[in-house]
Amino acid sequence: MELTITIDNDPERQALFGPANRTLRILRDQLKVSLVARDQNLRISGRPSPVAQAAAAIELLRKKARSGVFVDKAAVLEAIAATAESASTQKHSKPKTNPPKAEEMIEVYPRGRYVSPRTTGQSQYVKAIAEKDMVFCVGPAGTGKTYLAVAMAVAALKQGRIKRIILVRPAVEAGERLGFLPGDMQAKVNPYLRPLFDALHDMMEFDQIKRLMVNDVIEVIPLAFMRGRTLNDSVVILDESQNTTVAQMLMFLTRLGHNSKMIVTGDISQIDLPQAQLSGMIDARRRLRGVKGIAFIELRVQDIVRHRLVHAVVKAYGPDGSARTAPKKAQKTSNKE
Repeated sequence: MELTITIDNDPERQALFGPANRTLRILRDQLKVSLVARDQNLRISGRPSPVAQAAAAIELLRKKARSGVFVDKAAVLEAIAATAESASTQKHSKPKTNPPKAEEMIEVYPRGRYVSPRTTGQSQYVKAIAEKDMVFCVGPAGTGKTYLAVAMAVAALKQGRIKRIILVRPAVEAGERLGFLPGDMQAKVNPYLRPLFDALHDMMEFDQIKRLMVNDVIEVIPLAFMRGRTLNDSVVILDESQNTTVAQMLMFLTRLGHNSKMIVTGDISQIDLPQAQLSGMIDARRRLRGVKGIAFIELRVQDIVRHRLVHAVVKAYGPDGSARTAPKKAQKTSNKE
């Protein structure tokens, strides 16, 4: 089967195809189809089902490109996953997506680069951050909890609405003992803070991040360093908050200053505290739910925007933290042994 799509707008074609035709190479590798771009025409050939899926994915990505969404590898893989789901659920219908609204486009530093929510849950999350001074977001891996929070903070800094971004994480090891790490204090805490740096590097140039960190406009610090501080004119993000104790959460939340926002993110299915210790995130949800000015957002499996297999993994382990305990049958067997 062969299909030809005409894209007669040069800027749209460049935004869609990406550098060195990156989008086409990803589609070619993932769907096992042939894609040849000549002038204004894109020819897709191969078996009927993959060709139809590739065409649907291209149309979905065209809509994103027209809306100003940056078509990166993650966006292409998401389009492939969305069109695969729509094909398997029923008939070549258009994939279910939530095209970003103008007010949801989050402008970060690279020129022409925007971040936007991709699901209904993410849209509610972005709206809550815009409207409330304190937002708690709970959800499984891959739902964009940290990424969207960092994007909203970067946008606020770019627009001059705040003066600083403080990114915070508890230094808790995920079930391993790393021992003594070499280097100075910054080198020791860097492994724990790496996910926050990764999000920043998607939204700023390396030299810019370095300059802003030297000038204390951006801080990426472990939770223990927050005691005694008052943070005005800032966006303060606490990541992996499921690994805070009740006392640590209280300490953190009371750092909020004037003209500031706090965003607290976590995944209560991945708690690395000792079994007997109550998570500060779980305790805060119980104590603060219903307090005016505080929003609680819960993202679910359908809000996952990483690789399609992350959906399957989260479903298999359960979103309620059941991965921490072995199945009953397995426990009985081990007891007999």
